[in-house]
Amino acid sequence: MKRLLSILALLLPVLAGAQSLTINHISDTHTMVKVSGKDRYVMLPVQENAPEARVKVLSNGNEVLGANVCLAIDKTDYLVPLDLGQWGGSSIILDIKMNQGRSLRRDPSDDVCWSEMTTVPVPDLTNSEKKYRPIYHFSPEWGWMNDPNGMVYKDGEWHLFYQFNPYGSFWGNMHWGHAVSKDLVNWENLGIAIAPDALGAIFSGSAVVDKDNTAGFGKDALIAMYTSDGDNQTQSIAYSLDNGRTFTKYAGNPVIMAADTPDFRDPKIFWHEESRQWKVILAAGQEVQLYSSDNLKDWTYDSSFGLSYGNHNGVWECPDLVRLPFEGKEKWVLILNINPGGPFGGSATQYFVGSYDGKVFKCDDLPTVTRWMDYGKDHYATVTWSNAPEGRTVAIAWMSNWQYANSVPTRQFRSSNSVPRDLSLVKKGKEVILKSTPSKEVEALRGNPVQFGLSTAPVELFDNARKAYELVIRFTLSKKDGATFVLSNESGEQVVLSYDAAVQTFSMDRRGSGNVKFSKSFAAVTTAPTRVGGKMELRLLVDSASIEAFGEDFSMTNLVFPSSPYNTIKMYGNTKADVTLYPLSK
Repeated sequence: MKRLLSILALLLPVLAGAQSLTINHISDTHTMVKVSGKDRYVMLPVQENAPEARVKVLSNGNEVLGANVCLAIDKTDYLVPLDLGQWGGSSIILDIKMNQGRSLRRDPSDDVCWSEMTTVPVPDLTNSEKKYRPIYHFSPEWGWMNDPNGMVYKDGEWHLFYQFNPYGSFWGNMHWGHAVSKDLVNWENLGIAIAPDALGAIFSGSAVVDKDNTAGFGKDALIAMYTSDGDNQTQSIAYSLDNGRTFTKYAGNPVIMAADTPDFRDPKIFWHEESRQWKVILAAGQEVQLYSSDNLKDWTYDSSFGLSYGNHNGVWECPDLVRLPFEGKEKWVLILNINPGGPFGGSATQYFVGSYDGKVFKCDDLPTVTRWMDYGKDHYATVTWSNAPEGRTVAIAWMSNWQYANSVPTRQFRSSNSVPRDLSLVKKGKEVILKSTPSKEVEALRGNPVQFGLSTAPVELFDNARKAYELVIRFTLSKKDGATFVLSNESGEQVVLSYDAAVQTFSMDRRGSGNVKFSKSFAAVTTAPTRVGGKMELRLLVDSASIEAFGEDFSMTNLVFPSSPYNTIKMYGNTKADVTLYPLSK
């Protein structure tokens, strides 16, 4: 009799959300939710350790969306909005298949997701998780973000697309999210730009302005190329005639396919003026491949690079090929991301300096040389903006590491980007190295400067806690002396930054920085080769959960998760320093 009553309960509809949701449990693992009313969003309760459910959105009987969502069983960690606006006025049903294991513990109709699922006209996320939300680094309003994608400048706007999971703060359901900025520091989130289709999830790629209408979609159209991740990885394009607000996928997709090539992805398009052609560079296993096109639709293979060059301890991803001035001439720089294989474990960005003739890239270094763009643990998927003004080459990175990206101690959102950085080539002895400098727009965040001297006595940076600030530290060292700077808070958590004259290095030690226990790979000391001796300057950009350090010839990016902001600095070493402190805010 108890089993019969349970079956009857499954078949009876349950009303939720002020009768805007009618929930019908068809079986132990199958539920259908009918959406009525005028609200645009269904708020889905997520429990991160729950097994994934498959949620299909049916509009007038047709499947218009499919996503994997960890619908809450015992408790709700956070809510994510499912936007029904694009199918407004239609008959909407959520067809949900639960993991079989959910019914082993109890009646699945008891899962808390059914009682906490609701509809709203506008999602209110203003009170969600502020502790580690960055002040001036871009982050999604909710959900998961990884690689920056499709960055392009057009009509006074910097466009930032990004790998985005709208239905949970962990990797999956890959879309392109979209944000725009007038100044590279204040960003407006525009939501989903490109969603998965029958060819697969939407993986990383790039975007360009088709000024001469070479593709035939329209003059000045934005053309995006991305990896379609289905049974195999292929390359597709989409175009926008309204500055990226909406995209139309090309009917002839995919435009590039490769036989038996694993990890064939992450296309970066660029215009090569000498040949008057579009070029694209792709990651293809343990090399990159270059292709040419007259119209962005039909592509011809040109060459490959990399099988014997640089670091190969992980998968090559997210390549970029840029032209930079150097000593009155120019060189080409191939930026190449790798995971794992980074100098301190997990993800990192390497680069190669050389020449490119429109077909073939040649590296100036010996194959055994590996050059790292950033010496922290949290600088990955670095790519540059297309069509940047003033001839600038501006890059941005995903500020995380695949060793622990899904585990960092945030919930409502996960991940942010580095600050934008202008790239240049400089001479270091006999070497030519790639230098990263925070873009000039970052300086607009500065408040009134405070200047002070620093020696062995600790200095309190603020009377009350401030999460975001910049420190410019100027000092002089002999070639035999080192210097150490310690940022700390009232709980004794600290980050130790040290110049070592004996081995000519700079290091950042975050082992005591705060919460480091969420991953055994997080507590670490990262080290960069650098010149030590003479007049020196160290620039530190500190935000709620990150520190980016810039020296004369290095950059270092690391996440930190302190219980309260670092508000004290102390110096050790046989020198004194002059410090300029800038509060940073939008």
